[in-house]
Amino acid sequence: MRKITTVLFDLDGTLIRMDQDEFIRLYFVSILGKLGSLGYDTAIMKDALEGAVVATLRNDGKLSNEDRFWQVFDEISGGLSSSVRAEIESYYADEFGSVIAATCEAYPRAREVLETVKEKGLRPILATNPLFPMVATHGRIRLGGMTPEDFEYITAYENSSYCKPNPAYFTELLAKLGISPEECVMIGNDTRDDFSALALGIPVFVLTECLINTRGVDLNDYPHGGFDELIDFIAKL
Repeated sequence: MRKITTVLFDLDGTLIRMDQDEFIRLYFVSILGKLGSLGYDTAIMKDALEGAVVATLRNDGKLSNEDRFWQVFDEISGGLSSSVRAEIESYYADEFGSVIAATCEAYPRAREVLETVKEKGLRPILATNPLFPMVATHGRIRLGGMTPEDFEYITAYENSSYCKPNPAYFTELLAKLGISPEECVMIGNDTRDDFSALALGIPVFVLTECLINTRGVDLNDYPHGGFDELIDFIAKL
């Protein structure tokens, strides 16, 4: 059995606290408000954004998530991606911060977790679902009191071709990292998305601070707990 060298972290609900339903609601209110103020039909924009997100979640690896998102956005909006894209990228750099500030908060112990990983000589990887551009992910990282430089690699829609819960997301990520499933562990709060790592043989630890367990998985079958238990788990790797 190979030694664990790498720790894969989910972000939302794991390294930062997030009210997921409120985040999605406020995100659409915010971004559609911006596009509407610029004269775009908000009904069309809503359909295009939602359709592009669904297509990205189902991406099959033939295109990057970024290219798939904008391909479908263009199809639904009737070719508006060329004019809307710059506005949406500007939104993520500016207005998006107010959405995450209103729906997310820092876990004070997240930094302690990362420090434990580094003290052990392990590689910290941010394996967040790559639905958003890197700039949006960086904003959520910083809100959590961390920096992008705390991670050796971060998945985002620019560098990924699949999404969780497709196990191919992890296959692609491990290939880029040059490691085998036996060399890493996945830390997450979602027993659907993060448990897709199990299909490759990647062990998981379930952080229960902001648990999403819609499938009713018996957590006693897996390492789990709060930050005390997580830090102890990492220290023993």
